[in-house]
Amino acid sequence: MTKKDPSTPNDPEAKAFKGVESTAEASEVGAQSIASPQVEKNVLEKDSSQTNFSPLIEIALKELQSQRNELKEEIKQLSKRKSELEKEVTATFTGQSDAIARRVKGFQDYLTGALQGLAQSAEQLDLVVQPLILQPSPLDKEKIHEKKDSLEQVAAISDTFKPDETLIRQCLEQFLGQPDFYADPWKLRRSLESQDIALLEDWFFSMGGRGAQPSRGSRSRNVLVSAALISILGELYGDRFQTLVLAGQPERLGEWRRGLQDALGLEREDFGPNSGIVLFERANGVLERADRLEELGEVPLILIDAAEQSVEIPVLQFPLWLAFAAEPQELYEEEDLI
Repeated sequence: MTKKDPSTPNDPEAKAFKGVESTAEASEVGAQSIASPQVEKNVLEKDSSQTNFSPLIEIALKELQSQRNELKEEIKQLSKRKSELEKEVTATFTGQSDAIARRVKGFQDYLTGALQGLAQSAEQLDLVVQPLILQPSPLDKEKIHEKKDSLEQVAAISDTFKPDETLIRQCLEQFLGQPDFYADPWKLRRSLESQDIALLEDWFFSMGGRGAQPSRGSRSRNVLVSAALISILGELYGDRFQTLVLAGQPERLGEWRRGLQDALGLEREDFGPNSGIVLFERANGVLERADRLEELGEVPLILIDAAEQSVEIPVLQFPLWLAFAAEPQELYEEEDLI
């Protein structure tokens, strides 16, 4: 029996097999032709979606850039404000407190060393002095005459308030009585102690209204004595005088304002450049204001807080000034508050 070769052209099975292969190839070509438009469509849709989102991305980037610029500007402003605050802190009381404390401590150490050296020098001195007999000379007579002249000048200064002594003593006696809480403004509404009266009498009748007096132990007591002084001078000069208070720190000036306001029944409007009482942190302002008042024919009263370590020399030329001299313990308490 002879076997038929399927590859023979005349074989019907081979023909059928080739027909099937051609049909499969045709179907693949058709599928590819169908799929190709679909792929192109997807690519076009993807490109169109990216094209649609690009304006939004640009807007978002612009907004982010704008926010970034705003933040940079805010940071710049905050940095500038920080620098300004640091300068203000170094120029105010809180910024200078450390420097002042160091200076006060150095001054204290200097005084301690000076006192120790003085004590050692005193121990080495020969305290037994041999008496010397000297003959008077014409120069001594001239010195005696000069001393007499100086005593006459001091007496003239102490007589400044002599014509008004009766009125002043009447006011001082009233201050020893019961306080008048409903007195008119610029009248003392509190009572004084005998030590306060003695201080004021010495200031009026021995010092002629210009000089330093020992502190009464606290700023509130000094303010009360000053309020009594303002009340008496108000009786003598009326509206022709203005009180100038010198205290080196805002906190101290605040205590002065509250104390005078309470003791004299004043309002906040009574404290100001054009009012009855003016508060100063520096001596230069006090001197300028006092000169201006004298040019206008008015009388300035200068009150100096006990915490001030010294009195400026130009203050001594004015007719009315009172400086409170603090005790060492009071100065130490002031240092602790700084």
